[in-house]
Amino acid sequence: MIKQIPSKEITDYLKKNPKCVLLDVRTKEEWDTIGKPNGEKIGLKTHFLSIQFGDERIFNENFVQEFKNLNISQDHEILTMCRSGGRSQAAAELLTRENYTCSNISDGFEGNQENVGWKKCDLPC
Repeated sequence: MIKQIPSKEITDYLKKNPKCVLLDVRTKEEWDTIGKPNGEKIGLKTHFLSIQFGDERIFNENFVQEFKNLNISQDHEILTMCRSGGRSQAAAELLTRENYTCSNISDGFEGNQENVGWKKCDLPC
């Protein structure tokens, strides 16, 4: 079971769980047009790795290996993020199968029906 963390709780969560990194799994087009989280400003090392490509959202068959190539220690918790929480949930599930501890930022960068997302929570972008 992947833990779900809404963006509004991230700052408090990091105070209690400092060994975390942020993994944004959106597309390059999303990063370029909508923006990127700047987790570094709140002490959260941030990585960008697409789980899908292009408007067609083609699955990145190399996602797990490309993640492993980032050399993130398994003693760090991976906080996954996408636009609204769906793709990041899938990424968290894939990485959990590889023995990483993952939690999903449930409302993503832009928010969903339940919460407003990273950007509107005034988290650094």
